[in-house]
Amino acid sequence: MKIKRQKQAKKTLSFYKYNFNFREPFQILVDGTFCQAALKNKIQIREQIPKYFMGEVQLCTTSCALKELDSLSEDLYGAKLILQRYQIRKCKHSKEPVPASQCLLSMIEKTNPHHFFIATQDRELTKGVMETPGVPLIYIIQNTMVLEKPSACSVKHVEAAQLGELVSPTEQQSILNLKAEQGLSKDGEEQQGKKRKRKSGNPNPLSCLKKKKKPMPQQPKRTEGGKRKRSRHRKPKPAGLTLSTNPNSSSAQT
Repeated sequence: MKIKRQKQAKKTLSFYKYNFNFREPFQILVDGTFCQAALKNKIQIREQIPKYFMGEVQLCTTSCALKELDSLSEDLYGAKLILQRYQIRKCKHSKEPVPASQCLLSMIEKTNPHHFFIATQDRELTKGVMETPGVPLIYIIQNTMVLEKPSACSVKHVEAAQLGELVSPTEQQSILNLKAEQGLSKDGEEQQGKKRKRKSGNPNPLSCLKKKKKPMPQQPKRTEGGKRKRSRHRKPKPAGLTLSTNPNSSSAQT
């Protein structure tokens, strides 16, 4: 029976790893009801959960869950001692504490961006977890811890993401991060009035150079009558054919 439960837990963990990007160490939010049930059934949470998950885990809780145990009867003092040993995650109710079920539901929000597991025996909290996609649930039944199979809400969410009807939580978070880097609001609209200012730098050195004056084209010279003066080019005479015009030359004497 134990081997069968571990196989089922491994299959469920693979579902959340592949579809919702869960990674070790797994963060498990624990409330007082789970600690009370573990104490009653003599279950060592810190030792048995890592063996059951076959991986590293981080047990954590909230200040609201601790304060809720303070306000209850002394019968839950042992559960309070167990819960005090776990890490405390910051919640939004530091000034005005709320019931543990309401606080843990606010921690997972709508898409469980921090990849929390919820360990509880509270029915109200269990109902809220089953209606939120991508939130694994742990509870104790018959002296054993059980990792609940993926809820119908999680299965439908994955099927819709595979069909391209919606964006998976991991992709949605990456889109939000990109929008924040580009200066866009959460609604996808560009924030008005927030334009990037250009840094004042030195002018371009090429723009400071003086422009060179282009030489004017030379026009042909004109004569007094207004006509253009043509330049005549004389052809060179061949050597040895020059005629002498001197009447006293030797050829004239004959």
